[in-house]
This record gives sequence, structure tokens and C-alpha cells, in this order.
Amino acid sequence: MLFSNMRKSVQRWNQYRTTLNELNQMTDRELSDIGISRWQIKEVAKSAL
Repeated sequence: MLFSNMRKSVQRWNQYRTTLNELNQMTDRELSDIGISRWQIKEVAKSAL
């Protein structure tokens, strides 16, 4: 159970970092096209979990 929870936590962290990195690589125009401002990136990445 402990290892299962740890694995899930690591998977969620990796998903958060991947989403965060992908959004940070986008231009302001691309972010605007999908309805996101640059200051919202962390919030959007967290909500993707």
C-alpha cells in the first residue's frame, strides 16, 4: 500500500511537471488561443491532475 501511494504520488508529480513544461514552452499567442494566460499555468497544471 505504501509503495502504491508513493508510485501514484510520483506519477502525479511527473504529470504536473510535464504539463507545466509543455505550457511554459508555448508562446503567449498559443496560450491565448486555448484560453490560458501565462500567470495561470501553474493553476492549470495542478488542475490537470
